Parts: sequence; structure tokens; C-alpha cells
Amino acid sequence: MDNRVYIFDTTLRDGEQVPGCQLNTIEKIQVAKALEELGVDVIEAGFPISSPGDFNSVVEISKAVTWPTVCALTRAVEKDIDVAVEALRYAKRKRIHTGIGTSDSHIRYKFNSTREEILERAVRAVKYAKKYVEDVEFYAEDAGRTDNEFLAQVVEAVIKAGATVVNIPDTTGYCLPSEYGAKIKYLIDHVDGVDNAILSTHCHNDPGMATANTMAGLLNGARQCEVTINGVGERAGNTALEEVAMILKCHNDIDLQTNINSQRIFPMSRMVSGLMNMPVQANKAIVGRNAFAHSSGIHQDGVLKNMSTYEIIDPRDIGLDGNNIVLTARSGRAALRSRLEVLGVKVEGEKLDAMYQEFLKLADKKKEINDDELLVLAGLDRTQNHHVKLEYLQVTTGMGVKPVASICLDIAGEKFEAAASGNGPVDAAINALKQIIRRTMTIKEFTIQNITKGSDDLGKVHMQVEHDGRVYYGFGANTDIITASVEAYIDCINKFVK
Repeated sequence: MDNRVYIFDTTLRDGEQVPGCQLNTIEKIQVAKALEELGVDVIEAGFPISSPGDFNSVVEISKAVTWPTVCALTRAVEKDIDVAVEALRYAKRKRIHTGIGTSDSHIRYKFNSTREEILERAVRAVKYAKKYVEDVEFYAEDAGRTDNEFLAQVVEAVIKAGATVVNIPDTTGYCLPSEYGAKIKYLIDHVDGVDNAILSTHCHNDPGMATANTMAGLLNGARQCEVTINGVGERAGNTALEEVAMILKCHNDIDLQTNINSQRIFPMSRMVSGLMNMPVQANKAIVGRNAFAHSSGIHQDGVLKNMSTYEIIDPRDIGLDGNNIVLTARSGRAALRSRLEVLGVKVEGEKLDAMYQEFLKLADKKKEINDDELLVLAGLDRTQNHHVKLEYLQVTTGMGVKPVASICLDIAGEKFEAAASGNGPVDAAINALKQIIRRTMTIKEFTIQNITKGSDDLGKVHMQVEHDGRVYYGFGANTDIITASVEAYIDCINKFVK
């Protein structure tokens, strides 16, 4: 059996479905180009029929990348496939990813159908897609809970219909690694013609087994794995690309190879984290800030004597070069640009100048700036084009004092001022803002997160605001958490006020 493992990255489709983490087309192109540099084989660029934005992203990503296959998701519906074909028209290598649920739960409750009808729809969709593209991938949604015998029937039928790849998703993260591995082996052993297609893993991380299940699938014969950067994705996320890539890299005994340039992993991780406003947890495998940190005296002693005593991965292999430049208010543009490049953010010209000014403002308030704060700064430049901007905010609060806020907004170049009181400083500030923006808005979720530790650190606020029956997501960051909260609220407003 071939030892080549194909990396199918779905950061821009499945990964981007996380509420509040949607990327615009320009950001998606940036990620797609970085994925090409990373060495992924397939980029799932979107679900074209789901929205004009997704359609346009697939079109533009198809133009932007050269050698990776560009993949578009569809349901087992002819109209979906037609739209996907149109979206992929500029792709040098194109794939349609079509499929349908195969578990008894999906068949009964989602489709109100029968196994026979599902099998027929699966075959019909693959044959229809095959009329337009040679490379057709079929997904058997909820394969993790699908009876193996019926799953084998579906897999055999779609391969005969022309599927070149068959995806076996553990959609709910239900399987144990032993079960998932056995499922792949069952298909290898029982599907006539299985050698004519590649079996693919697609594992979700609901109970924390996505990477383990993916590895079990690969060890039992799957040769494509569907992954995301940092494991981003709905609910608890998907299998993390960096985990699978580095497991295969450091386990020579497995003898499975990928095309991943591992030294691009850390910059890629930080780029996606910054663009999606999703901090990487400190103890995240491979790319977390503590992944190569040792606080135990015994561990420190061992690593100093020989790195391999407690580290099976060389940090340089994922792009950590040991650069220890400390960024402060005395740092210049070159140092800022250099560190941003290490983090996967390329900034030049006027954009660098503008970011440097924001960097200096923050550095004046702090002794030094860490990487997470730099990524926040890199993500804040999108506010420059906002229709509504915060000009100034002043809040009076304290023990025994009713909080009062004064605010000034710049709306399309015109200044508006207001003042209001509230139950707390944030409430007062938002009440003042509402006097200017006279819309009915309800805060549905309000989350505050400090970037690191300490009273002078940058705080991030994520907010969900409901307006006119729709929910909008906003983000703000500032050393003053009241200001960050107002900026997050304004970010929501800018999603519906043009």
C-alpha cells in the first residue's frame, strides 16, 4: 500500500463555521496562499451554494493558488453540484465533494428516508458530479455511527459510480480509536474495488479523540486525512493538521509521509489565530505557547543536558527559531515586521506604519509586547474602514458613585456626542452609545478574555448582538476593558450599519 498521506485542509470550510470567526474573501485568499506554502494537497475552499460570499471565495481561491487541488462542498443535490462547478471554473485542479448522511439516525430523522433511497441518491450524485470533473469525493456523513455492512455497500457503490476519494466522517466524534480504525479496516477488507479510490478520515473532537481517531484510520489504510489549522471547527473542532503532521514526522517507524513543510506550521497557526480572533490555548499540542515550556526543575535540567529527554519534537521543526527579541516602546519597525513575519503576518508600507503607531501606543502602556498582543494589533487594522468609529470615551465610576459615561462617535466623518448613566461602567458606556445609534439591539453574549496575566495587559472582548432578528458578532481589544467592550459593540454595529 502507498505510504503517501494526502493532507486535505478544511480550515476555510468546516473550520470557518465557528460562530464569530468568519473570514472575508481577502482573508481567505491570504490563508489559502499560506496553505499552499505549507504544502497541503487539497484546500476545501467553501460550500458555494450556501451564500454568495462562499461562492465568491471559492472562485477567488481557485485563481489564487496553483498546485493544490481546490475542493468545493455540496449536498447530494444536482443544483448544489451545478453551482460548485461554476465556482471552480478557474481552478487548475478541481474537486467536487458531495455526499449524504448514511447512519440510521440521519436516514430516519434527517431525511425521513430508507437505506435503499440513500444509496440511490449517493450514486446519482457521484455520477452527476463525474460529468463535470474527474476528481469526485463522496462523504458518508455520520459514518462513525453507520452500520459497517451498509457503509461498505455505499462505499462500493460510489466507487463504481466514479468516486476517486471516499470520506468516512466521524461527524459527532462518537467513535473510539479502536472502533474507527476497525471501521476503516473493514472497508479495506470488504469493499470490492476499494483500491480504485482513496479512503479519507474526517474526525471531530467532541470528546477529544479526533487526532487519535485520525491516526487509527491512517494506520488501518486511509490515505487522506481532513484537518484544520489549530483544530478549529464547529463545537469542539476538527482534527488539528499540525498534530497529525508532526506525529507522522517524528514516528519514523510508521513510514507514512506527507508533503507538509513543517517549518511553516507555527506561522500558519498564528496567522489563522489572528485572522479568526481565536487564541490558541496555552497547552495546545505543537503550537501552544507552553508546548515547549518547562517549569519543573527536573525537566529543565534534563532539557538543558539533552533536549530529547523531554522533547520529542525540535521547536525549529515547526518554525520556532528561538528568536528572543523583546518588543518594547524602543523597538523599531524592522523588529516589529520581523516578529510579525515569524507569526505568519506579512505587513509592509503604509499598513506597517499604521500598525507601528498602534504598537507604540500599546507599548507605552506596557513594559513589553507579547506575540498574542501583536496578533490582536494585526487584526485591528480592519476597523480603519468602519462606518462607525469610537472617537473618545470617558467614564466616571467608583464606590458609591453611579457610573456615568460620555462618548463621541465618528459616523462617516461626522461627530456625535452623548452621555448616560448605567448599572456599571460598561452599561453606562453602551447606554450612551445607544443614544447616538438609535437601533433596537440586545446583547446575547458578552465574553471578556485577558491575553496573558497582569493588570496592564491587553483585554479582548467578544460580543454577540441581536438586531432585527439576526445575531452579529463583534470583537474589541484594549488595555481598558470598558473601551474594549464598546469597540466590540461598535464592531457588531458596523456589520449592519453601512
